[in-house]
Amino acid sequence: MNLEFARDVCSGLSRPQKELDSKYLYDDLGSALFEAITLLPEYGLTRADNRLLAALARELPESLASASKAVGPSLIVADMGSGGGRKARPILESLRPVHYYPIDLSSAALERCALDLAGLARVTPMGLSYLDGIREVTSRRGPGERLLVLFAGSNIGNFVRPAREEFIAELRVLLRAGDALLLGCDLVKPLETMLVAYDDPAGVTAAFNLNMLGRINRELGADFELRSFRHEARYDGDRECIEMHLRSLRHQIVTLRDVDRRFVFEEGQTVRTESSHKFRYEVIPEMARRVGFRFERQWIDEEWPFSESLWTAV
Repeated sequence: MNLEFARDVCSGLSRPQKELDSKYLYDDLGSALFEAITLLPEYGLTRADNRLLAALARELPESLASASKAVGPSLIVADMGSGGGRKARPILESLRPVHYYPIDLSSAALERCALDLAGLARVTPMGLSYLDGIREVTSRRGPGERLLVLFAGSNIGNFVRPAREEFIAELRVLLRAGDALLLGCDLVKPLETMLVAYDDPAGVTAAFNLNMLGRINRELGADFELRSFRHEARYDGDRECIEMHLRSLRHQIVTLRDVDRRFVFEEGQTVRTESSHKFRYEVIPEMARRVGFRFERQWIDEEWPFSESLWTAV
């Protein structure tokens, strides 16, 4: 049994607003469902990110050289939340690093990544959390090796603001001056566009969200009835954030047999499973400065407002 998973699930379900950490959406089945989401016409984020990465990859060697004087045979790349490595491909093709470290909790995604990208760099998969993966990467690098960290796909949007900046500040502590971060941020856009991206008519996002309960059933011996919960997406304008919830359709008691815990769900009560914060492009440079980076430049996709920005550790 994954003790960290069990502890986090029990802690989250004990709160007045029940919640589950969004990182647990991405077991092997959840990762496969998310890959399907990225193909939906309503979900433009991944396509926008892919367009930007393909375009900026051609400019990245010069941008990195200008920022840190570090591009060359000693460059290594760490990819937080790599998935199958599709987003990293144009970057690796352009930079040709000596070593690529995909960091992801899905073993299936890491296996696919290692297979697909083996011809572009030496690939060492890391089945770890983001920061634990970076710690391991930095412990392995040799003298003179510079690090580019990829954090694409707007994964940073899953952090609330205080935790977001604390996370990036912790990342900065692990880096050397001159290391770089390529950060993806989904931007604020019309409300209906944002909502349908997280509640598609085909129901793929609903299946992705409900799989969180299925995972608890599989891994902790729980007896969630998935048909007794409904997926919901809502927007908090004050926080500029889309939230995903699972709403209980009736009064029910769920048992987690493997940890000997029971949780009561009232009719209408929700479990929050993800908070996806959206950004305004003008706040990103100031965020970089607050957490110990120098903002170098930003690329923005105009079809689906999304940004990638290059920061250098100072």
